[in-house]
Amino acid sequence: MEQRKLKIRDLTLRDGQQSLFATRLSQAEIDKLLPYYENAGFYIMEVWGGAVPDSVMRYLDESPWNRLRSVSEAMKGKSLLSALSRGRNLFGYVPYPDYVLEGFYKEAIANGLNVMRIFDALNDIDNVKESIRLINSLGGIADGAVCYTVDPKTEAPAPKGFFSRLFGKKEAEPEKIFTDEYFVNKAKEMEALGAKIITLKDMAGLVNPLRAASIIGKLKAAVKVPVDFHTHCTPGYGLASSVMAIINGVDILDTNIWWFGGGSAAPAIELVYLFCQKLGVEIEADMKAVGEIRRQLRSARESLKAFDLGKMPREFDPLTDKLPAEIEAQLDRAVAAAKASDEETLLDACHRIEEYFGFPKPNEIVKNAEVPGGMYSNMVAQLKALQAEDLLEDAMKLIPMVRRDAGLVPLVTPTSQIVGSQAVSVALDRKKGNPDYSNPSNQFISLVKGEYGHTPVAIEPAFREKITGSPVEKPYDVSSYKRPENPVLPEYGNVKLTANREEELLLELLPTVANTFLRKRRAEEFAATQAAAPKAEVAAEAAATDNEPITGPTLRAPMGGRIISVAVKPGQAVKKGDLLLVYEAMKMENDVNSDKEATVKRVFVKPDEVVGTDAVLIEFE
Repeated sequence: MEQRKLKIRDLTLRDGQQSLFATRLSQAEIDKLLPYYENAGFYIMEVWGGAVPDSVMRYLDESPWNRLRSVSEAMKGKSLLSALSRGRNLFGYVPYPDYVLEGFYKEAIANGLNVMRIFDALNDIDNVKESIRLINSLGGIADGAVCYTVDPKTEAPAPKGFFSRLFGKKEAEPEKIFTDEYFVNKAKEMEALGAKIITLKDMAGLVNPLRAASIIGKLKAAVKVPVDFHTHCTPGYGLASSVMAIINGVDILDTNIWWFGGGSAAPAIELVYLFCQKLGVEIEADMKAVGEIRRQLRSARESLKAFDLGKMPREFDPLTDKLPAEIEAQLDRAVAAAKASDEETLLDACHRIEEYFGFPKPNEIVKNAEVPGGMYSNMVAQLKALQAEDLLEDAMKLIPMVRRDAGLVPLVTPTSQIVGSQAVSVALDRKKGNPDYSNPSNQFISLVKGEYGHTPVAIEPAFREKITGSPVEKPYDVSSYKRPENPVLPEYGNVKLTANREEELLLELLPTVANTFLRKRRAEEFAATQAAAPKAEVAAEAAATDNEPITGPTLRAPMGGRIISVAVKPGQAVKKGDLLLVYEAMKMENDVNSDKEATVKRVFVKPDEVVGTDAVLIEFE
C-alpha cells in the first residue's frame, strides 16, 4: 500500500511573521532565506497579502510589488506562491468594484502569484464569488477559505428564587448557527463557484481536536478538491487539532518553520513531522532543506527582537537530534489518544511536548473568551490609550452581546476589530451612564447597515434603525466608489503621485499609507535629478509653529490615532452635530461631530497626521 502523503503550505514569510512579529520582516532578511527555500519542496508558500502590503509600506518603506517579484524570481516556479485576500475588500475595509478586483488580481498574477486564498469576514458567498471567477479566468488558483467561528457563550441569567427555579419555564438555548453543516455547505458553495482548494480557516485557533476531526472528515466527504487546514496555537489547540486533521484525511496543512511557529502562529513543521513519522504519513517537503532554512531563520528572528514578545524555543533538528524517552512516550500517547478520540489526553500530551521544546503555553484568556489573540491585544491597547484598563473584563463580557446584535459575525479581520472596538465603546458608555452604542464607529455603522454583506443571522430592524437611522438593510453601492485623487506634485517637478499601474493600485487599496509611501518615492526621484549630494535625504515638511497661547475651548483626541480628513477651517461657524474631522484609531474610523454651536478659531492638524492621546485638534472662539 502506497504511503499517504501530506502537502505543506509554509506560512513563515507571511502569516508566521505577522502573527508573531507584527509583519516587520524586511526584504533584506527575506532575500537571505530565499536561496534555501528554492529546493524545500513546499507545495505552497504564503508570501503576500494579509497585512504585508500595508506593513511593508507603513513600517519598512518597501514596495509590496517588489516583495512579490523578488520571491517569485528566486523560487523559479518550484513552489506555488500564495496570498490572502478579503474577497471584495481585498486588503482594505471597503468593498471594491469589479474593475478594481480585476486590475489587482491581474497585476498580482503577472508578478508571480499563483494561489489566492479568498475569504470573507461574514462568510458571505456573494463577497467571494467574483474573486473566485477572476482568479480562475486570469490563470491563478482560487482557494476558497471558510472562516471558522463558534456560537457565543450564553450570558448567565440572573439568580431566581426557589419556586421559580422549581416550577418556572427554562429559557430556551439559542439556536446553534455554526454547526459542521454550516461550514460544509459554505465549502460546497465555493467549490461550485470554481474554488480549486477549500481551506478551513481557523484564524483564532478555536477549532478543538474533536471538532477538527469532525469538520475535516465531513469536508473530505463533501468536496472533490483538496482540503487545507489553517489554524493557530494561541488557545492551545493548534498542534493537537492538526494531528486530528491529518488522521482524518486533510490534504494540505499550514505550518511555520521552528523559530516562527507556535504561540499565536500555526504549529511548527518540525513537530508535525514527528507526528507524521508516528502516523506513517510522508510530508511532501525536503526536511533537510527545511533545516537549512531553520538555521538561517534564527538570525531573522533575532533581528526582530524589538517585536518579539515570546522566548526562543530550544534548538532542535528532527533529522539528527534524539528525543528523550519521556517525549517519545508523549508522542505515542498523543497518537493513541487521537485515534481513540480522547481529546483530553491528546491535548495534555501535546502541551507537554510543546512545553519541553519551549513553545508558549496556551493563552487561557483568549481560550475562555473565544476571540482571536490580535483582537484581544487591540482591545487592551485601546483601553490603555483611553486610560481605562480597569474596563477590560467588562468589555470582554460584552463581546457576545455585540456579536449577536451585529448579526453573529465571525471574528476575523476586519469584523474582529469592529466588534472588539465597539465592545470597548459600550463598556465606556456604561461607565459614563450613557445608553449602549452611544458612540458607534463608522465601521460598526457600515456593518449593521449591510455594507459589508449579509451577516450569518439577520440583524433586528429596530437595532439597525437605532445604529444607522433606518431599519432597512442597505448593501454597499459600488457605483458610489470614487478613486483616490492622483494629484500633480509641484514641489517635485509637477509629476503625478503615481508613476504606473502598480502604484495606482496601491493608492486605491491603501490610500492613506500609499500616499505617504509614494510621496517619498517622488521626492527621492526629484532629488536625484538635482545636482545635489549623491544620496538625497527627504526632509519632512516642517509644520509652521504657532506660539499663540490657547485661550478658547478645545477639541482633544480621545486616543492616539491618524487624522483621515478635516471638514472645517478657521473662521467657520458650526452647529451642533456638524462633522469636524474623521480620525482613525485602532483601525477604526470615527466621525467627530460638534457638540454645540461654535466658531472655529484654529485647526492644529491636517490629513495623515498622527496624533497622541489628548492632543489638541481644534480650538474654538
